[in-house]
Parts: sequence; structure tokens; C-alpha cells
Amino acid sequence: MKTSALGLILIRRHEGLSLVPYRCPAGVWTIGYGHAMRPQEIAKYSHGMSESEAEALLLLDVALAEAALRRLVMVPLAQGQVDALVSFIFNLGAGRFQASTLRMKLNRKEYESAAREFPKWVWAGGRKLPGLIRRRHEEMLLFLNRAL
Repeated sequence: MKTSALGLILIRRHEGLSLVPYRCPAGVWTIGYGHAMRPQEIAKYSHGMSESEAEALLLLDVALAEAALRRLVMVPLAQGQVDALVSFIFNLGAGRFQASTLRMKLNRKEYESAAREFPKWVWAGGRKLPGLIRRRHEEMLLFLNRAL
């Protein structure tokens, strides 16, 4: 299960690129393409990073999301489903995906019902965010193999 170029474009577009640290709506220190900074990285990147460093972190974070997907999903997936789920896990984390109804329905091969779970994940910092509404809609369409 590898993310395609389309999946990477989706993640880049929704995460955006920041070469300096910022707090995301959930209050997490973030840099690059939505990379949640670990405590030891806060000092390392306090003055920012280069685009090539951001790209390297993106590919590392995507690889971690792909590994989580392989570990947590036991059913066959089409490429669009892989891309949508990697984007979802990249954004929310493997733990939240593992505990989700989306994963439970997916592993029961309830693909259509699983797709209807994407729009439920649009909250951050106690607020419903327009950017997350758009992202989940695009992930759902990609998951269902429909045009973006």
C-alpha cells in the first residue's frame, strides 16, 4: 500500500507548507507539510526549515501513515482508497484511525458505509473547520473512486 502522486498532492494541498513553526487549530506545534513536531524538534526547527527538509519530513510522515494502514486494515483496497486513508491517517494520527468506526466498517468490507464516516472528522480545537470539511469531502470522493 503506497501513496500515489495524487495522494501526495491531496496531502500537500490540504496541509499547506510552512517553513516556520506554528500552532495548528488543535494547538500542536507544526512545521513543513503538517508535521506535528516532537519535543526534540521544537528547538531544532525553532528558526525554520528548508523546502527540502519539509519534503523529507512529508515523505517520512506518509511512510508512517502507510505502515499504520497496512497494520490496521485487513481488506483489499483500491489505489484511491489507499490515498484517501493515508491522507486521513496523516492528518489525524494512527491512534484515532485505529479507534474509528471508519476502520471498523472498512474491515467488515462495508466500503460505502465506511466512506460516510469521513465527513464526521471535521473538528479541531473544539471547532468545525471549513478546511477539514473540504478535505474530508475530497478524501471521501477519492475513497469512492469519484473525481475530485
